[in-house]
Amino acid sequence: MPKHLLIVAHAPSPNTTRLREAAERGACHPDIEDVEINVKAPLEAGPEDVLACDAILLGTTENLGYMSGALKDFFDRSYYPLLEEKQGLPCALYIRAGHDGTGTRRAVEGIASGLRWRWVQEPLILRGEWQEEFVDQVAELTMAMAAGLEAGVL
Repeated sequence: MPKHLLIVAHAPSPNTTRLREAAERGACHPDIEDVEINVKAPLEAGPEDVLACDAILLGTTENLGYMSGALKDFFDRSYYPLLEEKQGLPCALYIRAGHDGTGTRRAVEGIASGLRWRWVQEPLILRGEWQEEFVDQVAELTMAMAAGLEAGVL
């Protein structure tokens, strides 16, 4: 039976759209056969999507030292319906940060901790000016996550 990876990523610009596409591409690596991917923008995702997944990758921009309003909206609509339902859910995060990403990381980690989700990797913070290597870093993060999910180690 396939595992299900949910990618909830805010992509308001061409570069952040490339990051979301890289996340999907990494999870769809040809060597990974038993993982199904569901990619949604935060305003389209809801608790029902999280209830149907086996792991979640979150992607956000840093907005005024905080997560995007769209990701915050996703959490606002999903927190209480998920509170007792998905404890231990494997999760990971990437942040496209124009500055240092610290406040964004702290905010998302606080909500994920409240939900009792389990971090499978340190958050990936893509700091400063745009760099092409950000795309590969996100793809690698998601490929590792999908491979771990398929292998049953997440």
